[in-house]
Amino acid sequence: MQVLITHGSLARTRVLQFQRWQILLVVLALAAALMLVSGTVYHFVFLKAAREGWPVVSPLVRLIVRDEIAQRDRFMRDNLDAMAQKVGEMQAKLVKLEAMGERVSGLAGMKAEDLKPLQRDGGAALGKGGPYVPVSSPSLEQLQSLVSGLDEATDLNLDLFTYVESRLQESRLAALLVPSASPVDGPVGSGFGFRRDPINGRAALHTGLDFPAEVGTPILAAAGGIVVTKEWHAEYGHVLEVDHGNGLVTRYAHCSSIEVVVGALVKRGQLVARVGTSGRSTGAHLHFEVLVGGVPQDPARFLAAGPVTPLRAEAASPVSKGRRR
Repeated sequence: MQVLITHGSLARTRVLQFQRWQILLVVLALAAALMLVSGTVYHFVFLKAAREGWPVVSPLVRLIVRDEIAQRDRFMRDNLDAMAQKVGEMQAKLVKLEAMGERVSGLAGMKAEDLKPLQRDGGAALGKGGPYVPVSSPSLEQLQSLVSGLDEATDLNLDLFTYVESRLQESRLAALLVPSASPVDGPVGSGFGFRRDPINGRAALHTGLDFPAEVGTPILAAAGGIVVTKEWHAEYGHVLEVDHGNGLVTRYAHCSSIEVVVGALVKRGQLVARVGTSGRSTGAHLHFEVLVGGVPQDPARFLAAGPVTPLRAEAASPVSKGRRR
């Protein structure tokens, strides 16, 4: 492309030559400049006119942006309605969660006074319910208020379930400290109560349960606790005692060997000793006792399997039983 520039007084002509890419760059620069100017005018003139209500420009701007504003309003309204529906669903689920929390707390043995620290609104019960009726055309402020209430109620239910879990864990730990697991896998010989002594034939109180078994059979802890006694006793032979707290102690007598030391922490089902026939005994067996406050109790009440059935004929057993007098 050539551009001729002629000056009449000098009668000379200047020729300017432009390449296509140069013309394209000039066109793009002009377009960018026009867009920048139009944007500046729109933001600093028309928007300001619309906000301040200029007589001529303001109606024109409103006419131009009216459809855009209406479209944005419809979009926002649709989103608010969707949010309101979701909030309603969350409220319904929270009502079910509160009812479940009350049932679980009852199963955990919690009383109404245990929940008082978790109550709000001047001691009102924390259970609330009823059908959700969505607000017609809810505003953003209303939804924010509902969401804030749901957040507070969720925190409250979280505290409740945490407290219930703690109580259930306490019950589970307490159960683990009760001798409810059989110390030897096998039948029971002599039970708790009066019987004829197998050595002198006189009537006497048998203070535990006898578990006939082969020498070396593993003896397992009936519950978790701390080993407090490991000694030789003239009547019990090699004897082991485990303290489970609250005055509850289990005793394992006539052992051939003891596998733990005094002060050791043992758990339910842990190997603590092995069956033997040491002490006042006529054959290999475990003599198992449960003492509460030093007083012998019937171990069958504590074992998980419930009351045990003695062997039909003690004399027919290949091993005899012993007792402490």
